[in-house]
Amino acid sequence: MLVFKNISLQRGSRILFQNASLTIHDGQKIGITGANGTGKSSLFSLIRNELQTDTGELSLPGNPVIAHVAQETPSVTTAALDYVMQGDQELHKIKQELHLAETHGNGEKQATLHVLLENIDGYSAESRASRLLYGLGFSKNQTLSPVHTFSGGWRMRLNLAQALMCRSDILLLDEPTNHLDLDAVIWLQEWLHSYQGTLMLISHDRDFLDDIVQYILQIENQSMTLYKGNYTSFEQQRTAQLAQQQSAYEKQQREIGHMQKFVERFRAKASKAKQAQSRLKSLEKLEKIAPAHIDSPFTFQLFIPEKNPCPLIKLEDISIAFTDKKVLSEINLVINPGDRIGLLGANGTGKSTLIKIIADEISLHSGIRHAAVDLKIGYFAQHQLEQLHSDTSPLQHFQQIAPKAGEKELRNFLGGFGFHGDTALEPIDTLSGGQKARLVLALIVYQKPNLLLLDEPTNHLDLDMRHALSVALQDYSGALVVVSHDRFLLRLVCDQFLLVGNQTISEFNGDLDDYRSHLLNAANVNKNSIDPLVSQQDKAIDRKFIRQQNAATRQRLKPLTNKIKKLEKELDQLNHDKKHIEIQLTDSTIYDKNNKTQLNELILEQNQLTQHIQSLEEQWLQSNEELEHLNDEISL
Repeated sequence: MLVFKNISLQRGSRILFQNASLTIHDGQKIGITGANGTGKSSLFSLIRNELQTDTGELSLPGNPVIAHVAQETPSVTTAALDYVMQGDQELHKIKQELHLAETHGNGEKQATLHVLLENIDGYSAESRASRLLYGLGFSKNQTLSPVHTFSGGWRMRLNLAQALMCRSDILLLDEPTNHLDLDAVIWLQEWLHSYQGTLMLISHDRDFLDDIVQYILQIENQSMTLYKGNYTSFEQQRTAQLAQQQSAYEKQQREIGHMQKFVERFRAKASKAKQAQSRLKSLEKLEKIAPAHIDSPFTFQLFIPEKNPCPLIKLEDISIAFTDKKVLSEINLVINPGDRIGLLGANGTGKSTLIKIIADEISLHSGIRHAAVDLKIGYFAQHQLEQLHSDTSPLQHFQQIAPKAGEKELRNFLGGFGFHGDTALEPIDTLSGGQKARLVLALIVYQKPNLLLLDEPTNHLDLDMRHALSVALQDYSGALVVVSHDRFLLRLVCDQFLLVGNQTISEFNGDLDDYRSHLLNAANVNKNSIDPLVSQQDKAIDRKFIRQQNAATRQRLKPLTNKIKKLEKELDQLNHDKKHIEIQLTDSTIYDKNNKTQLNELILEQNQLTQHIQSLEEQWLQSNEELEHLNDEISL
């Protein structure tokens, strides 16, 4: 349990929280939202005792074990697997003591430590660490590679695996999906479902929050408010609350205006001075209601391309290899105006490589890239953030690509991407990662491309900007190819998915929910063969667990199958009754004047049966969809 009692926290001149109170119970899964700079990360620092409250008290009864993702990774020669196992600090301590006991030949101490290892499930630690690494996209060989050989993004994955390895009571995750691809995001989502402790999650991924959390903690206006439900539920509650707040604000403004007019009119009159002073004191004591802010701070749209040749680009029998390792082989792809393609596939299968081929950024091993004469590519990738000139302002970047444009025009355009006032004049090296990403997107949009290539465009972007980008992309009339772990964006903007894997590309016939099922089924089939560190005992436990899961799933199937059978029986009877009426309606005598009443009754009954049949058919279809979904959960 975490108990915040009237806490206040100030960083520099900025007040983050003031007299905030909140209780978080064991096992709750809480998503944390709020604008940048409101104090989300500072809240985690408070919980981890890295910051102290200015006033108030934060208590954590029972001295819980707290896990978090380290922001720095030591450049050590330790193997990735061993580094992850160090996340279980108690295990790490016992193993160190056991090594000393073995060195000194202390048999009694060794026996005691082996009992402790057994109690904390230490003998399966390598298996657990191996599965964490595999789930986060590491290959078998990478699990034995030294930590210092990994790049920054992969080191962050190692830190995440280390945090998950900890047998924690409280897990603090700050944007854990930023360095993950979609496959790893889906795996992490499933892992967090089974986490038994208290989870506090800062994320700008709507789908990720929706699927995992039970509460949303909103940090705003120096206060913390807990909402029950996932992010979609929070949005609905928040919209209603803002509407009420705006109404209350407008009412209060009228009351304040009325009191101020009274004070101004009668302050100088002796007979009314006392009343005027009373009104002034009321105004001072009045708790001000803030105006509601519903609109996004970002307002922009993608320009209509000046030219849209067809096709825009054609890849013909293209192959590419790196250090004699073939990544893509004999790729054929045609992109036309209006195509909206999402690339799916595990990390390292060639999604980013394919985008670089389309962008003409890498040399081909074989094959031909045909580009239209009027092709104009807008290419976004994370490395472009590092190519911004550190001592140049956002406005100066725009003046370099549009020297004839007026400053007012450029500043208005930058304002749509959140660069207002002096922010547009600040050097790049003072901007956050999110601001740099917004600037790169703004530079791309301004140049009116007819083919947009977006490689993880939402990294570092907050929820408002992600939503604004998704809306703008929906109205874009050019072609789009996107790699993203943000399923909200993919759902909104893509109407075709290509699966990249085994050195080739193929159309994925399904939506993102189907892709998730595809990944989970593949993981169930391949789990034991892929993980070489899983012992035979662990495999037996896994098989038993899977059988138990399947038995539970079959129990869930039973009511559905019974419901479907009942619906089918009712439909048979209703269709039989309807057919009987239709036979009567084919008799010409029924239309005689004397049979008008009977005719009307038959037509009424026919309409009622038709409506009833339609209703039952909809229930039957829905039940079959649920049954199909549950069947997919059963391991083969």
